[in-house]
Amino acid sequence: MERIRVSKVEDVALWRRGVRFDGTLHLMPHHMVFSYLPPPPAGSSPPAKPPRQKEVWVTYPMISYCVLRPSPPASRQQPSIRIRGRDFTFFAFNFMDEKKARDVYDTIRSLSCKVGRLDKLLAFSYVPKPPEDQLDGWQIYDARREYKRLGISPKDTEKGWRISEINKDYKYSPTYPALLVVPTKISDNVLNYAGNYRSRARIPALVYRHPINNCSITRSSQPSPGIRGNRNPQDERLVAAIWATNSGWKRSQTSTPSNQAGASPDSSVVNLADSSANSSFVGVVDAEAINAGRTTVDDLTDSSEAESDAPRVYGAQQRNMIVDARPTVNAYAMQAVGLGSEKMEYYPNAEKAFLGIDNIHVMRKSLETVVEAIKDSDITSLPPDRRLLAKSGWTKHMSNILMGVRLIAETVGIMHSHVLIHCSDGWDRTSQLSALSQICLDPYYRTLEGFIVLVEKDWLSFGHMFRHRSGYLSSDKWFQIENERIERRSDSPGGSNPFESALRGAKGLFNRQNESSESLPQLSETNGGEMQAVSDAAIPPVDGSVAPASTTVGAAEEHRVTKVNELSPVFHQFLDATYQLMYQYPTRFEFNERFLRRLLYHLYSCQYGTFLFDNEKERMETRAKERTKSVWNYFLCRKEEFLNPLYDPEVDDSVRGKERIVFPERGRPARWWAEVFGRLDEEMNTRVPAFTPQTSSQGQNSHAGGSALGSPANGRSTPVLRSGASTPNPLPMQDRVVTGIETVEGAVGVGASISSRSGSSTSPPDVTVAAAGDADGHADGHLEPPKPAPVSSLPTAVAFGQNLGQNLSQNLAAGMAGLGLGSASGSERGKSPRRSVEKSPVRRAREEMEVEMQ
Repeated sequence: MERIRVSKVEDVALWRRGVRFDGTLHLMPHHMVFSYLPPPPAGSSPPAKPPRQKEVWVTYPMISYCVLRPSPPASRQQPSIRIRGRDFTFFAFNFMDEKKARDVYDTIRSLSCKVGRLDKLLAFSYVPKPPEDQLDGWQIYDARREYKRLGISPKDTEKGWRISEINKDYKYSPTYPALLVVPTKISDNVLNYAGNYRSRARIPALVYRHPINNCSITRSSQPSPGIRGNRNPQDERLVAAIWATNSGWKRSQTSTPSNQAGASPDSSVVNLADSSANSSFVGVVDAEAINAGRTTVDDLTDSSEAESDAPRVYGAQQRNMIVDARPTVNAYAMQAVGLGSEKMEYYPNAEKAFLGIDNIHVMRKSLETVVEAIKDSDITSLPPDRRLLAKSGWTKHMSNILMGVRLIAETVGIMHSHVLIHCSDGWDRTSQLSALSQICLDPYYRTLEGFIVLVEKDWLSFGHMFRHRSGYLSSDKWFQIENERIERRSDSPGGSNPFESALRGAKGLFNRQNESSESLPQLSETNGGEMQAVSDAAIPPVDGSVAPASTTVGAAEEHRVTKVNELSPVFHQFLDATYQLMYQYPTRFEFNERFLRRLLYHLYSCQYGTFLFDNEKERMETRAKERTKSVWNYFLCRKEEFLNPLYDPEVDDSVRGKERIVFPERGRPARWWAEVFGRLDEEMNTRVPAFTPQTSSQGQNSHAGGSALGSPANGRSTPVLRSGASTPNPLPMQDRVVTGIETVEGAVGVGASISSRSGSSTSPPDVTVAAAGDADGHADGHLEPPKPAPVSSLPTAVAFGQNLGQNLSQNLAAGMAGLGLGSASGSERGKSPRRSVEKSPVRRAREEMEVEMQ
């Protein structure tokens, strides 16, 4: 290949965790391979036969940072290349000759950054060996089969749900799956118009139905009320129909209240079914979660509430909920560009909770800080920088996500209510919350097969920007030469534009008071925004149609470059949160920690085609199933390696510890997933005051040598005992994830702290609203009892939007209105269910502005 300047370099020294290995470096089209002879153990006699050579394989997309350190003429130091991997492995290569070092650096950079097309990656040329070649992981997930398991099929419509094929050709919503489950009472014509109100036509669609109470988890993107407070009757009708799906639904047998024998007075047990094999739920929750006086209610849906044959739920009050994963202020600020959040007076019988989970940029910076804390693990065996670990806020973000998951799982499983989840475009935080909530609610998703189905459904089928968030085609910004200035072209073709100053000003304005300013619509519908097409010929048809085979340019064939400011560890956080649940419930998962770790590795390895595309439409156009292999082949042919020996498959609703539902433990902060960062548990999870530098006295050199280079640094599996020196006792922690509550009656928002609202039966159980500027509360190892704070009312959506427009009229809002960047008028939305596909200069400018203001 012309990009390979040198294919083999001998006398190379590799450093990892402060240990040196001498060997040979090979540069191949898709891998760099370092081969070496492992040193014999200290004090051992020479082996009878030569030791077997070992190899370290690194795929080029795995490289997140590469720096060449030339050797100064007067220096005796050898030239070196330091590499950081996305799987948190760190290497340093020392060379005898500077020319060879530069040739290796240029080759790695060329094979990483100059690929330009997805179909040039390893996945399109990978040929598996037996027995992996006999498997077809693409066939594991079938949408109709999964919905049938959830009780939804054309022959089973009494549950209130049906499968719509409105998106079978991906023209209705290019980022949604072909099959959508919607209420039976909603026609495709209603969906056609409702799609105009949701970003990218990602309407509320079902992903999970509880088999006993018929309550649901649905997901969508944000609505578009804008500053004017626009409404969409079809969207309101669709959401109301979702709330009504369990109205009049008959169960086979009548539930009777039951108390578990020997249950502690600190808990409340809710039995919703008999002891049949199809029993779906018995939840054990803290006493604060449910009022002591349990009230029997019918399913709450308009006039159908009084039906005598409706299922009765004991010990719960139905409280439908719209979960907006964003911080409250960020959601309201979105109105400035014609988007926003639901106006709850138009969505009765429900309340809305803002979870305050930060956006992709905050999460990316958090992980970058973690990497800074461990980045020197190639040349040293010192423990991580604890000050930087604490500063990163990574475990705080994980705790927020888990508490949001608990709120959703309790609402469906305990309160027997429906939940609609969305963030901005409904493919980042929405996927996290939806998938994790289903893991908590359904034991099937805690099996190996079920987890695979869950990832296929909620991440691959409903869409997630894998290739945008992961940056498989690398970036020149990740390659540096010390003491040299490298000229780089701008990421965006054409350089600066007339809106550049306005974009910078708008970004600074929205970030001034809130560092985690919310993500505005991030990507154009054609190219995703994060990966920009280099030439017009690479842009696929904008009308969503599939061009003839002879002229089709699929997602893999488009020439693209990575925008590093759009990367984010969204799927990593999902796996991390799953690890947190596994650690809390070590017998409830069929798969082990290594399964999650290897899955994260193959997210970036580009060896399989599973994660290379953003949605079903792209996989179909690229013919990914025919041209690439599924990552599930890798795991299924090695299934025994990824099974949890402690797994107990029994589900017994009458035995504590074997219930169907698991909840993230309240008051338990998230821990560091030490194994994924290549560290020992005691290095990452030793209890220290927040933001205080402290060096661990344990194990600084315990693994400096003697381990195989190709193995994990610690060689440990998921700990199963929650005690001992390596595991800290949990610190008290408030559930601070909810930053705002909004109902028909009013809103409680940022700056307020509430535990309950007198006179309201719709308050969430044990929900605490975060006070702005709260500290973590971990510094001294305890928390003071929360002090009551005054309840502040948020303005309504319309009032907030009007005030925002007045405040920004001299700067942002007036300029946007002049450019036509506000929301479309209601009359325009009502004319046609199909959106305009032609991109005007104003629309392109708006999309660029939205990306900059994420």
